[in-house]
Amino acid sequence: MSRRVVVTGIGVVTSLGCEVNEFWDRICAGKSGVSSIERFDCSEYKVRFGGEVKGFELIEQMSIEAKEVKRLDRFVQFAMAAASKAIVSSGIDFQQGDPYRHGVLVGSGIGGLNEIEQQHATLFDRGPNRVSPFMIPKLMVNAASGNISVNWGLKGPNSAVATACASATNAIGDAFKLIQNDMADVMITGGSEAAITPMGLSGFARMAALSTRNDEPERASRPFDKDRDGFVMAEGAGVIVLEEYEHAKQRGANILCELIGYGMSADGNHMTAPDPEGRGAARAMLGAIRDAKLNPDAIQYVNAHGTSTPLGDKAESLAIKTVYNGHASKLAVSSTKSQIGHLLGASGGVEFAVCVLALQSQTAPPTINLDNQDPDCDLDYVAHEPRQLPINIVMKNSFGFGGHNACLILSKI
Repeated sequence: MSRRVVVTGIGVVTSLGCEVNEFWDRICAGKSGVSSIERFDCSEYKVRFGGEVKGFELIEQMSIEAKEVKRLDRFVQFAMAAASKAIVSSGIDFQQGDPYRHGVLVGSGIGGLNEIEQQHATLFDRGPNRVSPFMIPKLMVNAASGNISVNWGLKGPNSAVATACASATNAIGDAFKLIQNDMADVMITGGSEAAITPMGLSGFARMAALSTRNDEPERASRPFDKDRDGFVMAEGAGVIVLEEYEHAKQRGANILCELIGYGMSADGNHMTAPDPEGRGAARAMLGAIRDAKLNPDAIQYVNAHGTSTPLGDKAESLAIKTVYNGHASKLAVSSTKSQIGHLLGASGGVEFAVCVLALQSQTAPPTINLDNQDPDCDLDYVAHEPRQLPINIVMKNSFGFGGHNACLILSKI
């Protein structure tokens, strides 16, 4: 019999705040974290806004020496801060227990893009002998997992996932299976991303993937709205402490909820466009439901991928209707990206935290900016205002470029 896996800690770094309570209050108040970009001059760019984490300093978020911070790319700094918050909130003491049973699995879609850009400029401006010796360990996608492991002395399973915008959800699902299959007792997991850089912003804009509402950035992310015109780039991290149920009980942990299902699939259709009928997404959702040993009508709330792209929102809505049939109209479905933008590989980590908080507070968060609902997206998307309702089971969807689909199911305990 597989082992039960529970959530005992969550940590976030987002444009709406870096403290969980503050973040959740702003989510429920319908606030937007999207604004004009300030980290670099993008006045000549087609898109000039995003879900930027402003004023972030790692040394203010956790105990770490300033010289060590310089050796960490921004995406790793986000991951370290979120991990620190999650570990503190879980109350776990890694000085106790077997470090070989404590692991890390943190995803990122892109990794150290900021470091790549900086060192590329150094190479051409100052020559190869001036490239930083820290470049490679700063830019690696696995740098987040590696640094968390080193900082807290975690010697169990250690890996990283890069499945574009499904990265964090795949990371959490893979960590879940490691505990379930007795390869670890505790996993620090989630995702981190810091791709709001000159190259990142211009690259996504050139794909015509981004909203261009420069005059009203806070209204640019509008999932399921007829007037949506692309997603809003964002940055940050969401990190979770997963723990084997008996292990958590034995140490008297505050158990937040249980993770009970994981599904994944591929569209096998196109590198950037979803299957237009949402068939791959539906398979991932059905896989998670089967893994959780549930019927679809047991679920009350779906935290959608909901990126605010014309194709993606329609495909996800179709997939939900395929999976849930008549129950689809009874679901509360919402997209947190309407408020914080799309954190790419980190989105599933932050949105998983939202799902935990939804279960804790019995509240479905809103989809803001849903002023003119697309007739092709005809579900209940909890428009504008949060909704109190009985929530026992939650589904979290994430879909990424490359046709990656991942789905998790959480339960009250």
